[in-house]
Amino acid sequence: MLEKLIIQKALRVPASKGAAGDGTPVARQLDATLLDVGFSASRALLEHIGTLAPAPAMDLAAMVVSAVRELVGDHVQHNAYFIGFPDDVPDTVDFWTDRLRAAVLAGGGTATDAQLRDAVASGGVNLLDLPAYGAYQHTYAQLLAAHDDLITAAGDRVTLLRLGDTADVEAARLYLTLAGSSTPLGEADLAILSELAVACLDGAQPAEIPVRENRAVLNGIRLVLGRTLVGVDTTTDVLRLACQVSGGDASLETPTRFRAFRRPERRMLLAALNNVVGASSDKLGDVVRYAERWKRLGERLHPHEYDQWPHAQEVFAVARGERRVRNLAGRAEAAIRAGAIGPAASVLSAAPGLLLRSADRLLRLAPASERTAVVDAVTGALDSASGRVLLSLREHVDNRLTPASARMYASRSRNAWVGPDERPPLPAELVAELSSMLDAEISARLPKQDRPLLVDPEVLDVALPLSGKAAEGGFAVLPRGSRASVSGELLRFFMYWRQASRRTDYDLSVLLLDDEFHGAGQVSWTNYRHNGVVHSGDITDAANGATEFIDMPMTIDGRYVVPQVYIYTGESFDEVAESMFGYQTRTQDQLGPPFDARTVRARSHLRGQGRIALPMVFAKGEGGWQAVWLHLYLRGTPSFNRVEDNSFTTADRVRALMERRYLTLSYLVDRWRARAEVMTWDGRPPNEPVTFIGIQAPEDLPVGSEAYTLDRLSELIPE
Repeated sequence: MLEKLIIQKALRVPASKGAAGDGTPVARQLDATLLDVGFSASRALLEHIGTLAPAPAMDLAAMVVSAVRELVGDHVQHNAYFIGFPDDVPDTVDFWTDRLRAAVLAGGGTATDAQLRDAVASGGVNLLDLPAYGAYQHTYAQLLAAHDDLITAAGDRVTLLRLGDTADVEAARLYLTLAGSSTPLGEADLAILSELAVACLDGAQPAEIPVRENRAVLNGIRLVLGRTLVGVDTTTDVLRLACQVSGGDASLETPTRFRAFRRPERRMLLAALNNVVGASSDKLGDVVRYAERWKRLGERLHPHEYDQWPHAQEVFAVARGERRVRNLAGRAEAAIRAGAIGPAASVLSAAPGLLLRSADRLLRLAPASERTAVVDAVTGALDSASGRVLLSLREHVDNRLTPASARMYASRSRNAWVGPDERPPLPAELVAELSSMLDAEISARLPKQDRPLLVDPEVLDVALPLSGKAAEGGFAVLPRGSRASVSGELLRFFMYWRQASRRTDYDLSVLLLDDEFHGAGQVSWTNYRHNGVVHSGDITDAANGATEFIDMPMTIDGRYVVPQVYIYTGESFDEVAESMFGYQTRTQDQLGPPFDARTVRARSHLRGQGRIALPMVFAKGEGGWQAVWLHLYLRGTPSFNRVEDNSFTTADRVRALMERRYLTLSYLVDRWRARAEVMTWDGRPPNEPVTFIGIQAPEDLPVGSEAYTLDRLSELIPE
């Protein structure tokens, strides 16, 4: 299991410790099989498999193929309702009329086409209950038989797999990278970290664990196994830990139902609380924010039974309101309400991160006489805040010269809502001053490069991965706001889901928008065709898994194409057994089956809170089409969500995101230009060791080179 995780996360295959022998035939077979799913094995990997005995060589090859097929979504059967898709898809009303005719004839009745069409148009018929509607009328084998094999094109994707160290070395390396990450991890990476934490519990540990959710994951394992907790320095760390081991939300965004704790676990949690508060009573100020959760946790920990930890008992006294404690944020808020903005900034100086996150508000509220004091406080906090906070503020001020047409809010769970931007813009000279200070501090923190930087131009438009919460797990998935060029003649979106226990109907739809973000048409189960865009047909039950496709020629009119997934009925994205979204690119003569792994450019999980998923948007500019990642979920309604009912709210969110300026890798590269030699990769191998930054590293980098690719871009964020 760990080996497969490593392959999928790092595109590196752990070296086998199997017996030596002649595995050359297996290596040749693996090379051919990988090409069929859009992957290629490096020379070193093929040579390694060739030195293994046939049995361990075959075991390693089978695991590699299984891992990459899961990565691109090729581990399931992607059937289509209309067997000839994208050809032979009927007009929507004609199709429903045919289904209605079948129902009438089954009952022994008769009706003219006009009468059937009137019945469909009137809305008095439940179309979803018509015979054979929403269920496959053919097997997957019959679908494949109806299509020619895919014709390979020069532009088909080929992703390189490299040989790594042994599984334990690779696991330890990945564990240290994830545990010591300076940016929050997404749900998929947190799950990987949890598995690795068990395997690496007795090995090397990161010198520092900056992200508190990561601490909660690691300490959750340590608590259950009775090991010493690490990095607990606030009361909230203990609350996060209790949520983590209860199967709840360690980010504390949503409440958790605490489980019962064993006596040794209660002792460890209360002792940790006692140590934190005993070291500084100011730590009690964090308790009020989560008072209700502390009360619920107290019901499980029974702190009154442990008089040896009086400081831990104080935590629950504050939560119950028996003791009043004003925290730092409360003191600052009181000063703001009194109009003392400068003193408020002075109070917040004790928490540099909180001060910088409040900088915009303080600068807007500060009168001219106090603005200098606020700027001075912000300046003084720069060298104490994390690099991620500095970059977030830099991106923020870059968007504050003019009010946004709409202000979008996105939570950690990727729920999105939009409101008017009523903030007055910050003065241009103030934005310039803040930007200059931030640029200087960020530049000073960039690690010194002893080798030239070799940068793939394709990575420059990737948004800085300031938080894994702004992305999904999957293959070739980029952070929110990232842009990637899209080539080819045809875009094909696909969405797969498999229900866990009850009938579940997901619907893949596409909304077309013009230059002003006004609706220009839609394609969905209610409209199979529009301006060359074609839907594969509606599936309403996914007990054995189901897939829907939409084809879009890149010659289509319109500026923005927004694929979406709607939950019509049934289980949520977090409840289904499996769900995914992705897109393929093809040429017009690449017919083949609807799904072929070689044409998959990206595939992401669908795991979020909400009934509507907006994975990405495709925008057409002067240079052609670009894919722009959204990673957003809308609340929607409990059931019967449709694209027609959400076009306005979807367009608002797309506009807000498209108009926002994101900090990308090009920003960091520009900062490096004054400190290191920076070269642009043109596809040719360099003559000397380099530090490569790109989507995928070339195979022939000189010995001594280091590569930062998609799985390591967060390591470029300065500390």
